[in-house]
Order: sequence, then C-alpha cells, then structure tokens
Amino acid sequence: MRWTVSGLVAALRQLVEGVPEWRALWVEGELSGVKQHASGHWYFLLKDATAQLRCVMFRRDARGLTFRPQDGQAVLAYGRLGVFERDGQTQLYVSALEVLGTGSAWQELEALRQRLEAEGLFQRPKRRLPLLPRAVGLITSPSGAARHDVETVIRRRFPGMPLVFYPVLVQGEQAAEAIVAALARVSPAAVDVVILGRGGGSREDLMVFNDERVVRAAAACPVPLISAVGHQIDVTLTDLVADLRAETPSAAAELAVPEAARLWAWQRELGQRAVAAMRQRLALARQRWAQWTGRGVLAHPEELWRPQRLLLDRLEERAERALERLLTERRVELERLRGWLGGLDPEGPLRRGYTYVTDREGRPVGYEAIAPGLQYQVHWYNGFRWMQALEEERSDGQPGAGLQPIRDGDR
Repeated sequence: MRWTVSGLVAALRQLVEGVPEWRALWVEGELSGVKQHASGHWYFLLKDATAQLRCVMFRRDARGLTFRPQDGQAVLAYGRLGVFERDGQTQLYVSALEVLGTGSAWQELEALRQRLEAEGLFQRPKRRLPLLPRAVGLITSPSGAARHDVETVIRRRFPGMPLVFYPVLVQGEQAAEAIVAALARVSPAAVDVVILGRGGGSREDLMVFNDERVVRAAAACPVPLISAVGHQIDVTLTDLVADLRAETPSAAAELAVPEAARLWAWQRELGQRAVAAMRQRLALARQRWAQWTGRGVLAHPEELWRPQRLLLDRLEERAERALERLLTERRVELERLRGWLGGLDPEGPLRRGYTYVTDREGRPVGYEAIAPGLQYQVHWYNGFRWMQALEEERSDGQPGAGLQPIRDGDR
C-alpha cells in the first residue's frame, strides 16, 4: 500500500486518538524544558530515566494551575494522547497538572552542586579576560550554530583575530569525555581565552555541562574560560565555575574580543590626550621660567659665577708658578742623570781611544791573560779586527805576548 506523508500521519492520529484508554490518562514524570509561550500556552517534556513525552497545556487549562511549572519538578499530568500532524509528533495534551515534588535528576544535580560548592570550586577567584588576546579558543560542535555565531561576531569585531577551534560533541553519552579532552588540549602558548558553549536546548540537552568531569576540567582550564551554554534562563554548573558567563555564544564572542575600530579610536584618543597634557605642562614650565628669569641671579646670571671666576684665576696663577718650579727641578735632575749615565756608557772609553779584547767565543780577555799562538778580536770605537798573539819579550825582560793583525783567510 502506498501512502502520502500527510495521509499516513492522519491515519496514525486516528489510530492513537481512537484508543479509548488514551483519551483520559494520568502520567507521572519529571518536567523538563518548560516554556511558556506569549499566547499563554505551556510546552514541556515529561520524562523518566529512559524515555520522554512531549506535552502541551493550553491557556484555558493553564489558568487552573496552582503552581508555576519548573524544570526538575515531579508531577502527575492528566490529559489525552494525540498526534500533532504538522510535526508528526505524538504528544500529551494536558488539562490538569499536580506537583508531586522534586525529580530525582534535579535532586542529584543539586547534591552535586552543593558538594562542589563546599569544596570551594565555585568560589575560586575569577580571572580577568585579556584586553587584546593573541588568539581565541572555541570548544563547541563543528556543525552547531554556536560556531557560526562566534566566527561571525569575531570577524565583525576584530578582522584577522586568530580562532583556534576544538570540535567536540555537545550532547550525548560521548560528549562529556570529548569536552574534557578538548579542555586538556588548551595551552596558554596557543590561546589567551577560551569559549565553551553551544546553542539553546532542553534541560536534557544541557546536562553534559552539569557533568562533574566537565565542571572540574573547566575549573582547571589554564586560561580564562567563558561559558556560553544555552540561553539566559539556563544556568549550568559549568557556568558557575567559569571565569565569566555569557548568555549566548555570540555574547561570549563580544566579551572575548574587543571591537577593533573602538580600540584604534581609544588609542588615538589616548595619544591626543597625552600630547595635550605634555603641551599644557610645557606651557606651564615656560610660564614659570619666564617668571624666574626676571628675578635675581637669573636676570644677571654672570653675578652667579663672578666670585668663582676670580677664584679660578688665582688658582690658575698658583698652578702656573708651581708648574714652572717643577719643570726647572726636573731639568736639573735630568742633566744630573744624563751625566751619570754617560759615565756608565761602555763605549765611552772606546771613543777616547781605548780598546778591549775578546776570545773566539766573545768572552772579554785581559791583556795579561793573552796566550801566544791564539787568535783574538780587538775592539775599538768604530769596529774590531782579528789578531794573532805572538810571543815576545816585554820591556821588563819577562816573556809576554803581542798581537799582530791577521788576514781574513788565515782565521
């Protein structure tokens, strides 16, 4: 049998609404995703540990409520089961609602909140966001609206700002583990601030951000963390532990990145104010200088150093006289040393006609030690000559030695 979509849904509606037992039902469950429309209608989910059911309570029936429905309340709902053809959804049309207490999921969440608060996890000092981050980190779903919203806002506010993206699941059984792993990868060397978020959703959709593992990982984030989970009415434990909470991912991007145009305008304004302040201080200094230069020694500054100039002249005269005496004494001493050194000059006797004798090894030899038959060098002022010692008789009749020049070839 071949069906159209509308035909099949209509048949399903007739089937569901045709069961007499489903026309008057009492259903017990926990409220979730409670919203009141501007028309006065209430929309919510009834859920337990394994399933959930869409519900609507029209305004005429809601007028009889004795309490305001809220997420987490355990209730007993009375109504009929039907099918909303436009969405093809089976839902409970509630005509009466009684509160039974607080649901188990809400109780568990509240117990966790109280335990973490007792540890001081929510009272940690909040870190300030950097005025101008080098790069912004974003932890969210790669296919969700949150990524698009953040990227759009950052491009508009500060074109060229680097955005480091950490893709994760934001709901489901694997979401908590993925978010914890992404937070562990955040490094201060890569980003200066991180946005953790997702778009709106039901209370169940946001439960991953109440997971204790995610909350503790968010608290341990090494850079300031902005939580942008859900919408304004949704507050998670991650919101409480973050350094800053934003109502939406777009608002988080507004907080994380300054507007470049305003930043440059602010910089120009600061520069102009600094220049104006310097000009004002310079004008004041000039005014004071003009006042002081017309008074006392500033009007006649030469009077300030006249006594010092006279003293300097006297000191110069005394120094000149002392220097002349010192130079005279040094000249006399120099002449005395020159004469003394002249007497020590070994060439002095040679210039006066004396000679001295050395053997073949260059050692000085006295005339009385000259041995006949040996050769010696005889030195005088302007040179030397080789000579042969000859035996001869001295004037006193004693044997001795005389020196006779020899030719170069005989040496």
